[in-house]
Amino acid sequence: MDSYGGLTIATVGTALLTFTPFTENNGMEIICLQDEAFYTLIERVIERVQQKQTIKTDKWVSGEEAMKALRITSKTTLQKLRDEGKIRFSQPEKKIILYDMDSILAYLHNHAKEPF
Repeated sequence: MDSYGGLTIATVGTALLTFTPFTENNGMEIICLQDEAFYTLIERVIERVQQKQTIKTDKWVSGEEAMKALRITSKTTLQKLRDEGKIRFSQPEKKIILYDMDSILAYLHNHAKEPF
């Protein structure tokens, strides 16, 4: 990014961004962008957001996380789903029970009602 007497020039990909700051009475700056530069900037923001959203969740989650995903507040309901074999779980130690997030999502999907 280079500055030339109040005019800042930068490149985003192949587009040239020119920032022409204007200062209003309240001290805020207004930045003007050329159409091509604006849309290039928006595309980069969208790409960045999509990259952040593709972060995979853990396959095995705790009871609290399972309850949050199922939107339930009762540990008894969670145990009932587990005991009836409706959601998969793993018990690596006596007091540690982990739930399969894919199984939870499949359970929710299987119980979804289609609109009329």
